[in-house]
Amino acid sequence: MTVPPPLLLLEGACSTAAAVSPADAAPAADVVLDRLEGAWAEGRLVGLAHPAERAALAAALGLESGLPLAGSPAAGSPADGQPLPAGPAVVIGSGGSQGARRWCLQPLEHLQASARASAAWLESLGLEPAHCLHLNPLPLHHVSGLLPLVRCRAWGAAMRRLEPAWLRDPALLAAACPLPQDRPVLLSLVPTQLVRLIEHPQGRAWLQACAVIWVGGAPLACGTAAQARRHGLRLAPCYGATETAAMVAALPPARFLAGEEGCGTPLADVALRLDPAGSGALEVRTARLATGWLEGGRLRPLERDGEGWWRSGDAARLEGGRLTLLGRLDGALHSGGETLFPESLEARLQAAASAAGLPLAALLLLGLDHPEWGQQLAALVRPLPEADGPALLQALEAITTSWRPAERPRQWRLCPPLAPGPSGKWERARWRRWWWREL
Repeated sequence: MTVPPPLLLLEGACSTAAAVSPADAAPAADVVLDRLEGAWAEGRLVGLAHPAERAALAAALGLESGLPLAGSPAAGSPADGQPLPAGPAVVIGSGGSQGARRWCLQPLEHLQASARASAAWLESLGLEPAHCLHLNPLPLHHVSGLLPLVRCRAWGAAMRRLEPAWLRDPALLAAACPLPQDRPVLLSLVPTQLVRLIEHPQGRAWLQACAVIWVGGAPLACGTAAQARRHGLRLAPCYGATETAAMVAALPPARFLAGEEGCGTPLADVALRLDPAGSGALEVRTARLATGWLEGGRLRPLERDGEGWWRSGDAARLEGGRLTLLGRLDGALHSGGETLFPESLEARLQAAASAAGLPLAALLLLGLDHPEWGQQLAALVRPLPEADGPALLQALEAITTSWRPAERPRQWRLCPPLAPGPSGKWERARWRRWWWREL
């Protein structure tokens, strides 16, 4: 069977297999949406990426060298890669769930299955998905920015895209996108976006009108969660990955407001477990796992065991079916014979700092090599504006004096530019370089 040529869509430029160079003019978001849906209607494979990743996506699709995709009539032997599945699909960048950037292939039917599962979750809260307005502030090349489109098409609901500039200016957001009173409003955010809004009175008031605010992509700081509860924001911390077609577990807002931590329980079409071998890795089984990932125009199957379990790169705890993330396995530190997860310790310290009323804006723990301990923790700290930085460091260090020796940061440093990356995730390698550069 002939496979239609792939379409490479950039939010800023578009091309096909026959013409990889950017278009003369960057299409507006609605044009990109139209081209995406048109390509799917033709049964085509679509690659989505930020313009800065154009070359990487083109290479993954096999367009850079002009190689045909495996499964097309001119493709190489099966040893070169597995045939692509027929039908509409998307290739989208993984956030590094297994420690490296990958270009995952997700059939449209998997995305639609994810939409059905999130609809069932909303119905369990008493919300009618078709009656909701789904706001989308995330880019299409992010799986959580693509899913609102798929959900709304599947549900028959309305979707509105939010301009990135609005999220950086809460007053502008409130003026540009007043929220309706006659229907529930759904919103997906990464923590960085949430923090910008929650710290501004108009941003908080705007968020208070949302029925569900899914928050994922990075850990939700305890201080931010506490602030959200004080203001009655209906957050739904969730967990998912590109490989799982987005959300696989979510905490209902009522349980979040009641003080429950973590990411809730799995959606109806998902099973979760911890690695039986004892690594602590979270494993996922669902029919909507990615088919595989593309490399040089060849499809590499997604790794899973004989029972269909896919191992994520995240350490987790499951208690009574409730999911709590501990941190990235590839970011785990080994100090004095103990395994530490910096994200968990950061959350613990942020919660203590919030309870003590300390002027802490951002905190990052790094592992530095040590001849005796293997690694020891060091802390980068950004105070709130006008705060006494040295005094803040002393107060934070005092909080940790009662912690186990391996958990206590042994070096502390003020870092005025400290902030997560655009996706809300910490670029730890970058800040480790900053540490050594500023010595």
